[in-house]
Amino acid sequence: MARRIGLLGGSFNPAHRAHRAMSLAAAAALGLDEVWWLVSPGNPLKPKAGMAPYPARIASARQLARRSIIRVSDIEQRLGTVYTVDTLAKLTRRYPRHRFIWLMGEDTVAQFHQWKNWRQLASTVPIAVLSRPGYDDDARTARVSGWLRRFVRPGAQARDWTRWSAPAIVFLGLPPDRTSATQLRVADPFWHQRFARNTNRGSGVTLSAEHRRHLG
Repeated sequence: MARRIGLLGGSFNPAHRAHRAMSLAAAAALGLDEVWWLVSPGNPLKPKAGMAPYPARIASARQLARRSIIRVSDIEQRLGTVYTVDTLAKLTRRYPRHRFIWLMGEDTVAQFHQWKNWRQLASTVPIAVLSRPGYDDDARTARVSGWLRRFVRPGAQARDWTRWSAPAIVFLGLPPDRTSATQLRVADPFWHQRFARNTNRGSGVTLSAEHRRHLG
């Protein structure tokens, strides 16, 4: 049977509580078997200055994801992909038996038209938009929304997403989490130093043995 996988990408800088809460709420709403956190070596739309070291971000994400269905992956670094559209193309080829859905926060929708080949990305896998307090108006009035609007599916049918053909998008009304990564960075600017001694120079991936075989 095909596994139902949610993909959440980001710098995870820092990996704050909202990522875990949103991921688990989305998994329940969509009936996911796993959520893969794709920790990006760098976001082309964000400045590199001030970004914590990659090993520290991997380590903190793994700590946050423990004892859950969340799997932390450095596959973008392994594949050498920078853009999500390229990562998805390679993932869907490597795991043809899996069904993937891309998870993104409402705060990201307003920038989606700046992503490389965003229409191609939306045509590769279904998309689930996770509600974020204060961003719902931005998400629905974003440039990209005009194109995506005709592909919106009812939230009540979210668990049927494997039957959809991309492009398909669903807006999930999740429990509000007002955690701010910016506020967390200000309150704890040296958070990554706690992981400096414990970071692993290996893969940094918490995937099953089957997945590791594919990754090489």
